[in-house]
Amino acid sequence: MSFWSLLRQRCWGLVLVVVGVCVITFIISHLIPGDPARLLAGERASDEIVQHIRHQLGLDLPLWQQFAHYVNALAHGDLGTSIRTGRPVLEDMRAFFPATLELAICALFIALIVGVPLGVLSAVYRNRWTDHLVRLMALTGISTPAFWLGLGVIVLFYGKLNLLPGSGRLDDWLDPPARITGFYLIDSLLAGDMEVFFNALQHLILPALTLAFVHVGIVARQIRSAMLEQLSEDYVRTALASGLSKFTIVVRYALPNALIPSVTVLGLALGDLLYGAVLTETVFSWPGMGAYVVTSIQSLDFPAVMGFAIVVSFAYVLVNLAVDLLYLWIDPRVGRGEKQ
Repeated sequence: MSFWSLLRQRCWGLVLVVVGVCVITFIISHLIPGDPARLLAGERASDEIVQHIRHQLGLDLPLWQQFAHYVNALAHGDLGTSIRTGRPVLEDMRAFFPATLELAICALFIALIVGVPLGVLSAVYRNRWTDHLVRLMALTGISTPAFWLGLGVIVLFYGKLNLLPGSGRLDDWLDPPARITGFYLIDSLLAGDMEVFFNALQHLILPALTLAFVHVGIVARQIRSAMLEQLSEDYVRTALASGLSKFTIVVRYALPNALIPSVTVLGLALGDLLYGAVLTETVFSWPGMGAYVVTSIQSLDFPAVMGFAIVVSFAYVLVNLAVDLLYLWIDPRVGRGEKQ
């Protein structure tokens, strides 16, 4: 498959995903019991006031008309207006998305630098205590709920040891850096404010470790599987017979070849982290899209919930496209349909 063929196919897939997400989230959000107009007006508001708010929000229209209006606005790049904040949802997404993306990228970085070496060690020392320990760690990481782990590390490192902050992106007495990218670490470095940089880094450690813990196991298992396949190839046995050290064979030859089929899993982990950030941000009071959508769900803020689902789904498909194109670039045989 050529570059342009793959790009066209993925673009159509992107459209179908967005349409599907719109339909599903619209149906689910309107099945939730409750009246957002009543929540917005307050419990003591009269029925006339509630009805007026429902009319202003378009909630008194039939569902098919509400959906048609939403799709029409979405086609023009309008995600609607948040019932809770009163601002355009797209504006809220721009404000909160950088915090989520910064957290997800840092978590992915931790998962890679920890999971890849563990996967290599597990494959090299197959069926030994090292392999069993890594597999146990991977199983533990995959099985551990993020909210439970987050509460545990807050109690330990913030409550008991007082080593790291337990919530937020910065201490209250510090001002955020001038917004350039929305990433506090990058913006503070660009501004030359090292106090803000190290403070933001300290706040990032616990939520990033919590979010990365599950994906460390996923990465380790994927690398282990790919490494075992490479270590059984003829070129490895030939290199050993030629007198090359096992370390050289693993690092210079087997690992690069093992990373090629792992690109898809490693790349899509970023998309998983964007969704997984919802619980982590809630536990750590991280001001990102996860905390935003949880509050929106509690307030029955349908436009905000649907906007979150569409933006994250759009980002997930874009990551998928980038991974496929990267895979095609790394291994052109995939595009030619050759046997790997």
